[in-house]
Amino acid sequence: MTAMQWVFSFLKKYRKRLIFAMFLATITAVTAIINPHISGTVVDDVIMNGNHKILPKLVLIMVLSTLIRTTIRFWFVMIFETTSQKMLFTMRDYVYRKFMRQDFNFYNTNRTGDLMSRQTGDMEAIRHFVAYVIYSVYENVLLFVVALVMIFIVEYRLALCMIAVMPLTIYVTYKQLISVKPAFHNIRQHFSSLNTFVQENVSGNRVVKAFAKEDYEIAKFNRENDGFRDAELNASRIWMKYVPVFEFLANALTVILYLVGGIMVVTGSMSLGKLVQVSGYLWMLNLPLRQAGWLANDYQRFVTSAEKVYSTISIEPTITDPEDAIVRERFKGDIEFSKVSYNIGEERILKDISFKVHAGQTIGIIGSTGSGKTTLMNLLCRFYDVSSGEITLDGINVKNIELYSLRDNIGIAMQDVFLFSDTIEGNIAFGRPDCSMEEVIAAAKVANAHDFILQMPEGYDTIIGERGVGLSGGQKQRISLARALLKNPSIIVLDDTTSAVDMETETLIQEELTKTIGKHTVFVIAHRISSIKDADQILVVEDGKIVESGNHDSLLARKGYYHRVFHHQYGDFDQYTILQKEMGV
Repeated sequence: MTAMQWVFSFLKKYRKRLIFAMFLATITAVTAIINPHISGTVVDDVIMNGNHKILPKLVLIMVLSTLIRTTIRFWFVMIFETTSQKMLFTMRDYVYRKFMRQDFNFYNTNRTGDLMSRQTGDMEAIRHFVAYVIYSVYENVLLFVVALVMIFIVEYRLALCMIAVMPLTIYVTYKQLISVKPAFHNIRQHFSSLNTFVQENVSGNRVVKAFAKEDYEIAKFNRENDGFRDAELNASRIWMKYVPVFEFLANALTVILYLVGGIMVVTGSMSLGKLVQVSGYLWMLNLPLRQAGWLANDYQRFVTSAEKVYSTISIEPTITDPEDAIVRERFKGDIEFSKVSYNIGEERILKDISFKVHAGQTIGIIGSTGSGKTTLMNLLCRFYDVSSGEITLDGINVKNIELYSLRDNIGIAMQDVFLFSDTIEGNIAFGRPDCSMEEVIAAAKVANAHDFILQMPEGYDTIIGERGVGLSGGQKQRISLARALLKNPSIIVLDDTTSAVDMETETLIQEELTKTIGKHTVFVIAHRISSIKDADQILVVEDGKIVESGNHDSLLARKGYYHRVFHHQYGDFDQYTILQKEMGV
């Protein structure tokens, strides 16, 4: 399917409306010949021959013709406008759904600003084509043809002189379409880049202010803005080159009419009334010529935008549901990684990872930054697929499980906390919007978030900004944890969830979480020993491999990586024992 076929597929269900609208447009174009014809009759029969009796009748016909044409034109214009809005709604919904089905790879390779421009500027260009360009092209071509036919009927010699501009008009239109296409591609590219830059800087405004880089970012914005302006100006130069040609051709028709037609009237080979009649048809020839350049621009803008949108949505996700996917409402939580490896291009991120987890166990994962800890959980959730080996859930390869069924059984408190511009209650209940307020509060209490939420201006109804603006890092983490817990999944993944809270709060959270252990299989990714020391099994990941595994005591006895991290965080064992007593552990 091409981009054009894709766009017009959204118009199929409106084709009867559009055909009817085209019929109405045909009526307005054809009835446009009435007033010029009557004008010629008035000159020849009323003014020249003195037949004044028919004048009131002719004037009434002209008035009624104008009213009918105006009404019908308003009617079909509104049909095209409402159809364009309905099509835009359907298309935007379709594109958004496609975005929601895409996997992590798609968002890793497409900038947010680019995707936003597809849903805004590009969509509007497509809507404008349906709302205006389609009927304008049809109406102008029809007006030109009808006017030319009528001029042939009135005086064919004059028509032959006026038709001489046609080959040049077609040639100039073609040349403009060829020239303007790359210019519009350049405009859309710069618009997307500018959109991306603004989006990133608005989202990252705190970093900009923290480093006092406002002037630096303004200078970068000016460069992006200048690029967009230059792209628009380059396109304008193309219009400046061709639009005057269309104006010249339109005015040339006027010169031809009055020069040739005037000579014919003077020599008596054509009546003055016929010259007036042909003069009335002149606007029907001039308008299409003047509009040709602008409509060519609008058409090319539409083509460019349609290609941009289609190229984005035609990318198929690499992570998809298999045929005969297995669907279960709830899994037990038995998990096994068998010789799992994961590559990005030539780089090996994970190498022959193997471990087994029984339902209800808590697994701690620790390792240096970039060692592959989070990637393990991304593979479990099928945000990415393993390069080799397999991951099973309750003995079933996760690739054979329906994606919704798999992910609905996993609750994640992500490392990069994202909160929506919504109430605190709405953010916590995101995974289960139909839950009761009591369940929201219960989850918040487990996450040790209830107390600080009550201190907010509107409590659970407090609106928090995008990405949790207005909350501390620890508060955002606790809301994220409550969101994951409220989902009540078979598997819970806590990715560095308590890194921004103090150790006392972390201890309280762990005490509450301990009460739920046995109901869930829990993965805890952390840098703090305190977060994972009570786990049933601890995995030490380094350079994409599991270098150590066991419980807290056995790993300390090995005096390997885990022991070194422990020593760095707590000093010697005696200091750790004292710290435990102080914290009441």
